[in-house]
Amino acid sequence: MRVSSKGQVTIPKPLRDRIGIGAGGEVEFGLDGETITVRKTQRPAGPGPTRGERLVEALRGTATANRDLTTDEIMKLLRGDD
Repeated sequence: MRVSSKGQVTIPKPLRDRIGIGAGGEVEFGLDGETITVRKTQRPAGPGPTRGERLVEALRGTATANRDLTTDEIMKLLRGDD
């Protein structure tokens, strides 16, 4: 299996079928020594926001919250420079 320039690989259909990963399904990655693991994400029972929806909600409004910052100040915050 080749890794694309974006770091993407395709999970073979028989493996996706075996553990129940369908279109729109979510997975999480782990590392055990030099072995990368992929695990189906267990969502809580019942309807609720997806991981992406939770991230969007957490970021909502942050683009306008700090309009008085300069570009240098924003880059310092993003990079974690002290």
